[in-house]
Amino acid sequence: MLVGERMTKRPVTTHPDTPIDDALKLMRESKVRRLPVLDKEGKLVGIITEKDLLYVSPSPATSLSVHELHYLISKIKVQDVMCKDVITATEYTPLEEAARVMADNKIGSLPVMRDDKLVGIITETNLFCIFLELLGAREKGVRLTMLVPEQKGMLATITGEIAEMGGNVISLGTFVGEDPTNRLITVKVSEVGQDELVSAMEALGMEMVDVREI
Repeated sequence: MLVGERMTKRPVTTHPDTPIDDALKLMRESKVRRLPVLDKEGKLVGIITEKDLLYVSPSPATSLSVHELHYLISKIKVQDVMCKDVITATEYTPLEEAARVMADNKIGSLPVMRDDKLVGIITETNLFCIFLELLGAREKGVRLTMLVPEQKGMLATITGEIAEMGGNVISLGTFVGEDPTNRLITVKVSEVGQDELVSAMEALGMEMVDVREI
């Protein structure tokens, strides 16, 4: 799956000379937490987040009244606090690569570019929704988490047994195990009872880590 398939298209944007109060108001009205910043030619020149705006303060000063403080803050523009070194993605970036870049750089979004044009944004919220899909979180079934030997054909063995029982695999995910000899596998199955499913998997030598019907 690629970024272009799950990005937010036509993202809400702002301009470098926008007062930060206006940018924060735009975020809240649009229910977003970050705004790509475009110049007059539509070129991406930065990105600003809600956190950037909420932590803005003028240089330390003494004897400032609330009115004076608010006046100083109102003079601050987006260009004064935005991040100018923007990490971006393209529509053809694999989703897992986008997620890795976001995690490694501790950022919550990537503007999506087509050549020099902003065409979307992929955010942590987009990735959370994909995670829900991958694990079948919105569908009912028996969810097993098992410690499985790191051997060729194990997934085929598991899914084949489930199919033989008449079960339907809603989701299946593999994760790093306790050591290189095994993996954690989470599989969610419908149309098979919990006890029957657990018995079948244990008969194949799988170690149950967690079992629940959700």
